[in-house]
Amino acid sequence: MSVGQRPLISVVTPCFNEADNVEDCYLAVRRVFEQDLPDCDYEHIFCDNASLDATPLKLAALAARDRRVKVILNARNFGPFRSMFNGLLSTSGDAVVVMLPADLQDPPEVIPRMVAEWRAGHEVVMGVRGSREEGLLMRFARRMYYRTVRRFANIDIPENVGEFTLVDRVVVQTLRKFDDHYPYIRGMIASCGFRRASVEYTWKARKRGISKNRLYHLIDQALNGLISFTNIPLRICMGFGLLVSAGSLVFALASLVVNLFSSGRLAAPGIPTLIVAVFFFAGLQMFFFGVLGEYIASIHSQVRRRPLVIERARINFDDAEEPPVARRDRAA
Repeated sequence: MSVGQRPLISVVTPCFNEADNVEDCYLAVRRVFEQDLPDCDYEHIFCDNASLDATPLKLAALAARDRRVKVILNARNFGPFRSMFNGLLSTSGDAVVVMLPADLQDPPEVIPRMVAEWRAGHEVVMGVRGSREEGLLMRFARRMYYRTVRRFANIDIPENVGEFTLVDRVVVQTLRKFDDHYPYIRGMIASCGFRRASVEYTWKARKRGISKNRLYHLIDQALNGLISFTNIPLRICMGFGLLVSAGSLVFALASLVVNLFSSGRLAAPGIPTLIVAVFFFAGLQMFFFGVLGEYIASIHSQVRRRPLVIERARINFDDAEEPPVARRDRAA
């Protein structure tokens, strides 16, 4: 950014079946920049994951009346993280809000505070969810997960930080060097380093519609976070296997003592031990295979080098601009 030039802030919003929310999201961002950041220009990039409702039509209407709205329409649903990362690579701002959800659970009113920290010299400004408007059980589960990831990861991934983060252009350029089939974006940003600051806020309850992140999707995203930046699950399995082997030896010795010095028997000699051993070790093997399978499946998907996403169309982007995947493949 040249001296005296107005900074351009990019805002990325992934969406899927959010027809009830996209216009409110657009208006909220416009209001924030008009009222709180009048000295900044902005672009708002919506990444639609092949929505089945009227979301693409509403996004096209928004883009038709405001050139600051840019739209990427995916050919199918590639999941929120791939779509979000593709949108991130498509930005042109001096700073980028990596993800502002269409349902506004991460409030856009926090963006001016992020921009202030960025202007103070921080390349990464993290949105920290200090409190959450959700049930006790989900708050506890998320807290335990964040703590687990931070404890086990080989980099410092702060707790209660999601993708609602503002990053400098230099961080975006660094992220372009990543080649990851399933980007764990908060971990990738943390692995880049740079100077960091944090802004705390309250994560809001959804006002319209229902979350598209079902339990299965949350588990899938959680497992991706665990295996992306640590091999601790494999180490835990190895340690647990050693522990079980030692426990089995103790059990065998105890069974020997009981059978030698006790007159009563519940079954023929060896039968209780055989039953326990068969079921226990079968379950243990299935658990180990599952952990190994997660890593193998991740490797399998990575080596096949499929496109990050496949786009059906772009709206309000420069016609001469290549899709980010094409740029990355050409550079490689």
